[in-house]
Amino acid sequence: MNTRDTQRSGCPINLTLEMLGDRWSLIVIRDVMFGNRRHYRELLNLSDEGIASNILADRLKRLVQNGLLSKRDDPTHKQKAIYSLTEPAIQLVPLLAQMGAWGRRHTQVSRELSVRAELLEEGGERMWNAFMAELRSIHLGAPSPRRSVFAELQAAFEHAMKMRNAPTAL
Repeated sequence: MNTRDTQRSGCPINLTLEMLGDRWSLIVIRDVMFGNRRHYRELLNLSDEGIASNILADRLKRLVQNGLLSKRDDPTHKQKAIYSLTEPAIQLVPLLAQMGAWGRRHTQVSRELSVRAELLEEGGERMWNAFMAELRSIHLGAPSPRRSVFAELQAAFEHAMKMRNAPTAL
């Protein structure tokens, strides 16, 4: 039985959805990509959406099997693994940026959780390419770029969180 027999069709949108189409797969990729969460426990305990442990284990296994994440032993702890984005996952940056932009326009987002999407939308392809270069450095061992888009996105998120928690003047 070849792979084609297990797919609904050869349509590229269908094939992408078969690989990424469940909500949790994209959330896991998002958390590795934007939160630099590389261990199972980080992905489980820091999930805003509250992913169940069995679902997370299944999605990590599936993402590794589909070549979107790689898994290696953590040299600091025998029972831990480190997950990294692969090149195909890194190339999802434009897709995730577009999804974030669409979500900002058509759903009721929170300011603090949409600030990164706003920056990526405003930064456009140039920022996406810089972010992908940085992700290649973090996850694939490529040379470090001068610009840290990750730091820019994280600073904007932290600022938005600080503003949310700041007392309002009367």
